[in-house]
Amino acid sequence: MNNVTKANQENKSKKKGVIASIPNETIGLVFALFAIVAIFSLFNKNYFSLANMMNILVAASLTGLVAIGESYLVIAGLVDLSAGSVAAFASVLAAVLLSSGVGFFLTVVIVVIVGIMVGLINGLVITKIKLEPFIATLATMSIIRGFAYIICDGRPIYISNELAIAFGRNRLLGIPYPVIILIVAFIVFGIVLAKTRFGRSIYVIGGNKEAARLAGLNPKKITLKLFMITSALASLGGVILATRMNSGQPSAALGLEFDAITAAVLGGIAFSGGVGTIFGTVLGVLILQGFNTGLIMMNVPSFWQLVARGMLLLIALGFDYLRKRNREKKLLEESMAALNK
Repeated sequence: MNNVTKANQENKSKKKGVIASIPNETIGLVFALFAIVAIFSLFNKNYFSLANMMNILVAASLTGLVAIGESYLVIAGLVDLSAGSVAAFASVLAAVLLSSGVGFFLTVVIVVIVGIMVGLINGLVITKIKLEPFIATLATMSIIRGFAYIICDGRPIYISNELAIAFGRNRLLGIPYPVIILIVAFIVFGIVLAKTRFGRSIYVIGGNKEAARLAGLNPKKITLKLFMITSALASLGGVILATRMNSGQPSAALGLEFDAITAAVLGGIAFSGGVGTIFGTVLGVLILQGFNTGLIMMNVPSFWQLVARGMLLLIALGFDYLRKRNREKKLLEESMAALNK
């Protein structure tokens, strides 16, 4: 009887340990977010204001959408470096279509479909030709950016469509439309990742592709879907960017993919794959955008902003390394404890 009681107590303590380990990381991210707000508020009293908080969310709408797609990919052990170029191309294509008299909603549909096709090409190159995702999407990044310049002859294309302009400026219940789309996307993709078979398969692939095959999954098919989702979200973000800027800019969204990856890794998604949540990505996006906005409000020169963002990515990767080491240490301890029983 004592042995049974002892075993039950041990199981309860293990469950408590697992449950406690999840909020600890989340609490750390929330604390970092509050620390950023507090620090920048000391230097600029306007930082912690409703107007600026809303501006941060609007600015985060593009990075946030791409960060969702990158989160899916990184959890699966993949990466997409073409997302920024896809967003820029989408903004220019949207401006071209709107200037040609195509309706706003039809423009959105066409641009997102084109984005899906770009993602399909990325996925096929990786699954069929067997190129590494880093190399394949690096090539696509250059090609798509080049097409963005080609279709507009290297010049910005201004948008006069009233509905598109209204979308970029208007609000619903005081919340800008881009922010509403971002919130809906976070909720939908968060539920898909956490509660569906497709979401669970992403974790399995990121953890062990061979085990995924043995479990009856098709890693190639899932890889195609993930790249299509990422490019579709980048394209949607590009349209939103165009409506906010009232123009399509071929030079827009430079380094967007690195910001999105930084936000995902900051939010606790393991760069080695198999670990992470969309909620963590939400916090990562808010931390990153809050940090960037704070630097701008402090009038930090743009060159130093690049340095600071690079250091933030380095810090994120450092934390990822520490989290990975802690997970490996915990697994080793659990394995040794199991052997000693």
